[in-house]
Amino acid sequence: MAVSTSDPGPGPKEAADASLASAPGRHQAFEIEPRKTALYQIERGIFVSALWAWFRPKVLGKEHVPATGPVILAPVHRSFADFGFAAFCTKRKLFFMTKDELWKNKWLGRLLLSVGAFPVHRESADREAFQRAEEVLKKGSVLVLFPEGTRREGPVIADLMEGAAFLSARTDAPIVPIGIGGSDLAMPKGSVIPKPRTIQVVVGPAIPPPARTGGGRVSRSAVHAATAALVPKLQAVYDEAKARTGRY
Repeated sequence: MAVSTSDPGPGPKEAADASLASAPGRHQAFEIEPRKTALYQIERGIFVSALWAWFRPKVLGKEHVPATGPVILAPVHRSFADFGFAAFCTKRKLFFMTKDELWKNKWLGRLLLSVGAFPVHRESADREAFQRAEEVLKKGSVLVLFPEGTRREGPVIADLMEGAAFLSARTDAPIVPIGIGGSDLAMPKGSVIPKPRTIQVVVGPAIPPPARTGGGRVSRSAVHAATAALVPKLQAVYDEAKARTGRY
């Protein structure tokens, strides 16, 4: 009897799991330290000074970022430099979920970990990244998360990912929408060297987490509704930030 030697290969779930397991930055130690260590303060100071020298960011609405407790900063995403402008919105220590491609360079990966960043694999459901994000918020810290998921182009906010609303529901963290005007002109997608431009940042009022049911749970429909409600809030601060640049 002939025996087939063909291998059907892994199914979709197995392939996704294998891709995630081999993604850069997997299973690296990530310590959630809410306090600002001396190393963190030095690194943040250098980074913020460099951004200030290059972009002269102007921020409106800093008072909307809660001084204590968990909070999700939710900026629009039109440039690689966008994550850095969150540092001008609050003096609190920040934690970031960033694409795992940056961890291909082990030295860059170590630097990112030291300033509160951890990798997320965008090609599949990354439970490890979301567990870390949830831990950050449950410890009362600030998480920077792009609701659009990746860099987008154009003036319209649409098709948001549900990660921000999901984490807000799980941790009772409010979501603070942040509009960034001018970063798409200073460092558009695909560019390597940023152009010096004044960046306008507009911080909107905090959005409370989705309401829980009598059993203390948050329904999937509530997460959908919270994500839909975030769209016009994010659009409003983005429109204002662009208008303040005077170039749109």
